[in-house]
Amino acid sequence: MTSSPDYSHPLDFETRKERTTSRSRSRGETIARVGVAVFGGVGVGLLAISLPFVWPALRRQVLPYIPATTSQVQNVLTLVQRSRPKTVIDLGSGDGRLVIECAKIGVQSYGVELNPWLVLYSRIRSRLLGTNRLTRFDCKNLWKINASNYENIIIFGVEDMMSSLENKIQNDCNKSGNSVKVIACRFPLPNWQPLESVGTGIDTVWLYRYPTSTHPNRYPFAM
Repeated sequence: MTSSPDYSHPLDFETRKERTTSRSRSRGETIARVGVAVFGGVGVGLLAISLPFVWPALRRQVLPYIPATTSQVQNVLTLVQRSRPKTVIDLGSGDGRLVIECAKIGVQSYGVELNPWLVLYSRIRSRLLGTNRLTRFDCKNLWKINASNYENIIIFGVEDMMSSLENKIQNDCNKSGNSVKVIACRFPLPNWQPLESVGTGIDTVWLYRYPTSTHPNRYPFAM
């Protein structure tokens, strides 16, 4: 029969206490390291996911991602339906909601977005909603495409970029000879006179037409 250790001696008791304290401290340090590693990994993961959403907004002359409100979407659709276009392009399409909504009413719709995660999200959402046959999303710089190949151009811009966008569309039309209608959201184009507007405040949407000679060829998804 094995006898129990005798800790009656003061030195034995102190030794046991020190060992117990040491083991507790070691377990605490291990838990702390694991916690730091877990939270650090989560933080890095969130940064990796969110950085592409934020970074384009920090670049010069890139439209930031600001989701459209329900009223803004409805106002845009109102003007699209009145224009009755066959093709629409959304410059800076974000999460793709406007492109998808235009496709739902039978319009061939194209989205240009610099953020690859938003492009991927838009493609997946369009497929899940069954609109992918009428939509296309590309990760491209909106300043490097000819937007005048589409009958309607949708812009959700910021105030200090509207003049540059106006000049871009005008130059695109002058090069191609196409006539386009432009739907500007949140902020109007500074030098063009709108044909009409819908909504009030931040939900206001303006419809413009750039009057050039109509080009006979219009290709869906042409670049």
